[in-house]
Amino acid sequence: MILVLLILIPLLSGILSFTVKGDGAKTLALVSAALSMALSAYVSGANFSAPITFTQPWIPILGTQFSLAADGMSSMLCLLTGIVSLVVMIVTLNKDVEKPGAFYGFLLLSQAGLMGVFLAYDALVFYVFWELALIPVYFLCSRWGGEKRIAVTFKFFIYTFVGSLMMLAGLIYLSMQTPGMSSYSWNDIVRAGSALPPATQQWLFWLIFIAFAIKMPIFPFHTWQPDTYEQSPTPVTIILSALMVKMGLYAVLRWLLPVLPAGVAYWSDTVIILSVIGIVYASCIAIVQTDLKRLIAYSSIAHMGLMSAVAFSHSQVGMHGILVQMFNHGINITGMWLMVSMVENRWGTRDMTKLGGMASVAPRMAIALVIISLANIALPLTNGFVGEFMLFNGLFGGHMIVMVIAGLGIILGAVYTLNMIQKTAYGNVTTMVIAKDLSINEYIGLAIIISLIIFLGVYPKPLLDLTSGIAGMIVR
Repeated sequence: MILVLLILIPLLSGILSFTVKGDGAKTLALVSAALSMALSAYVSGANFSAPITFTQPWIPILGTQFSLAADGMSSMLCLLTGIVSLVVMIVTLNKDVEKPGAFYGFLLLSQAGLMGVFLAYDALVFYVFWELALIPVYFLCSRWGGEKRIAVTFKFFIYTFVGSLMMLAGLIYLSMQTPGMSSYSWNDIVRAGSALPPATQQWLFWLIFIAFAIKMPIFPFHTWQPDTYEQSPTPVTIILSALMVKMGLYAVLRWLLPVLPAGVAYWSDTVIILSVIGIVYASCIAIVQTDLKRLIAYSSIAHMGLMSAVAFSHSQVGMHGILVQMFNHGINITGMWLMVSMVENRWGTRDMTKLGGMASVAPRMAIALVIISLANIALPLTNGFVGEFMLFNGLFGGHMIVMVIAGLGIILGAVYTLNMIQKTAYGNVTTMVIAKDLSINEYIGLAIIISLIIFLGVYPKPLLDLTSGIAGMIVR
């Protein structure tokens, strides 16, 4: 029942939020996020002898059940969702939002969808929550986004909608291959998919993978991402970048690699090449950016490209590294977006050519920016180092040349990150529109992020233990 609560709490709170007036919606969202985080922490930290499961009849005529399960990977991503959602709610407490009831209602509904995606153990349930997580984002971007929000949201909608329909067609085809009545359960889908002829798996691979590739995103399915991140309000950008891109990578690990092993083996090199192209391409584009949001958007593409490449490298160490890095990237990118929002609120711009001198006028902000930025480029003793080291270790075994090319991402990442720190935190002092350092709620939100960066950088064992064993089940 605890798995159902992880979905029900944000779902019911989101629905209720639409009826709440004024600041009551913020309070409701904060309480809901705190409860969800506490439950997800319990699920992740409790020493269960086996994965937690929940199954109830749903649509028997279709052979589908409302089936949920939480193993190490699902628990870790639910915990990440809980932490990020709570930080978002804390930091936005003092922000004025038009129609807060609807705004926080959509955020909570999206959180419910994310929890469902990470817990679903039935393909049709997975698809329903996949769409539930995305639909509120369409409304959030189109209603509270920037000047170009309509065109950008339409592009985002087309990309994700087409990909989702292709994935649904692939899942229906797989369910029809199960013996007897069609079944969407994960076990039946895996058995049916792995039993298909290699030629069938090869075309079915792309039918399912494209939806995941769009969501991660990897080259060349990434073009929706920088514009959407730029035009979305910061809380939505955080949800998209820290959590929703993990939907795509999680889906690859849960619903593609075990299901279509022959198709994966045939197309692995192609996906790895596309991923590495994305790493170098996105890093080079990030170097020439002057807009902070676009710089971080391309940085995220490079990070996800590395994880995508390793996912198809068939390395158990690399796979464990992906699980660790999914969590750490979510924490770090949340911190980066919070810093961008704080800079824009105080200086009235995201243009680095018009920024400078943060260390003189807002020293606490500057310290937070430096720590989070260095974690984002995987400096040793920050949380990003352990996972990234494991990722490159995974590529080292059978993809030496790929590892060398992907390693350019580290060098280029240091270039654009250090350049960003120099232009934003140091140099000539520019006038602040809002002349103050961190507020109390911003301080709390950043304290959570920085504490996790340092703790997991110095002592990553809890995260390694939580995800141990899952990599071996994915790589067989």
